[in-house]
Amino acid sequence: MTASIIHCHPEIYSGAPVFVGTSVPLAALFDYLKAGESIESFLDDFPSVTKNSAIGALEIAERLTAEQAYSAR
Repeated sequence: MTASIIHCHPEIYSGAPVFVGTSVPLAALFDYLKAGESIESFLDDFPSVTKNSAIGALEIAERLTAEQAYSAR
């Protein structure tokens, strides 16, 4: 699932994770949310990112966070 949502390539944003098929960095989504913006606002500003991709990225982050917390026990 990750490969269909997030992609890293050294020639795109120095290898930073971006949404597949775009040059939109994943960090942009987190920046919007940290600033109190909605997913809809992010999607309006980055129309090349689908809602399913944005939600999928958040689900991946949630899963990774849960796995990290579990492994730290």
